[in-house]
Amino acid sequence: MNITPSRLQQHFEAMSLIGKIGETGTCRPAHTALEKQGFELAASWMQAAGMKTHIDNFGNLIGRLEGKNPELPVLMMGSHLDSQPYGGRFDGVAGVLCAIEVVKTLSENGIVPERSIEVISFADEEGWRFKKGLFGSRGILGKLEEGELQRADQDGITREVALKEFGCDITNFKASEYKPGSIFCFLELHIEQGPVLDIGNKPIGIVTGISGPLWLTVKLKGMAGHAGSVPMPMRKDALLGAAEIIVALNEIATQDPSAPTVGTVGTINVFPASRNIIPEEVEFTLDLRDIDLDRRNRYEKQLMDKIAAITAKHKLTYSISEDTNSEPRYCADWIKDIFRSKCKELNIDAPELMSGPFHDSLALSYACDYGMIFIRSKDGISHNPLEYSSYEDLALGTELLYASVLEILSKP
Repeated sequence: MNITPSRLQQHFEAMSLIGKIGETGTCRPAHTALEKQGFELAASWMQAAGMKTHIDNFGNLIGRLEGKNPELPVLMMGSHLDSQPYGGRFDGVAGVLCAIEVVKTLSENGIVPERSIEVISFADEEGWRFKKGLFGSRGILGKLEEGELQRADQDGITREVALKEFGCDITNFKASEYKPGSIFCFLELHIEQGPVLDIGNKPIGIVTGISGPLWLTVKLKGMAGHAGSVPMPMRKDALLGAAEIIVALNEIATQDPSAPTVGTVGTINVFPASRNIIPEEVEFTLDLRDIDLDRRNRYEKQLMDKIAAITAKHKLTYSISEDTNSEPRYCADWIKDIFRSKCKELNIDAPELMSGPFHDSLALSYACDYGMIFIRSKDGISHNPLEYSSYEDLALGTELLYASVLEILSKP
């Protein structure tokens, strides 16, 4: 191998100690001291690979290897170091650390690229803290939405406050935005987070595109009352309505067994949250994804009709806010061709598959061509401390990334 697998493993093991929970879990929230600690460690490796580093005003960690012609659009690689609150050691981290290893290998071989290379750990890809993901990758493209800085976490801390405490200048976002055409392409190595490669006993997969996520927040309001005295027919139980909507989402998402549609309710909050009071208010999230936008739109319409009918039946009022709405985005054919060619040279049998989860590549796809490499996830587990990808698979994927980068760098 050209890359150094033992060094790559050491980097993973060192990063896993930051925000460690239990034996194998990780909790490294965005815009926190723990993420800053992870950035400092990753930055030290970037610098050892010959990169200059800084944290921009969106909270992204950026390492840059200067090319012979710095005016050329950059070849960008990366992912994220923030985690889910009950997450694993490889989600996002793989894309950052494997990209650093690629640049380190280039430097060790005395390769000075014509165009500059940037490795980025994007801020708040996960979106769980402020209920809106891809913050850093959307930020550099000038794609933030109104009100994002006022979003608050469960402790009432707004993103604005969190960014200021992180050391970012929120009054100068423009200075951290990339001009149109300044990014040549974006490459992201990521664990699959699903079972396809593991079931097929394949260490590597070539991603064809990313499903379009629709994130909604639903609020239902009924009327509180004594749990022991209000007759069942007279109740306005917001939680009962929510339960029926959750079941309806599952029925809608599974109506076509051959489709890759998925629907999830990941959080739910109940007020007043007493065993002795009929729930008056319920707020919960809805996540609907599909690679077919027309089908997802049909299912969304079915869901809206169900919500209207269920709330009317239980005499509830409701409101729905849209947090994320993205169309499916497909990887560039020319990058997939390079991945295929290099897989053949490396004797890798890599199936091609769509990504159900979204990634920073989704945001970057609106600014440049992108390509993704998937690494096998044991038992398809992710967003869980049991998440595991072998260091052998990660090394193989990094070798593929390295070979592909060399090919891309040869292009004018």
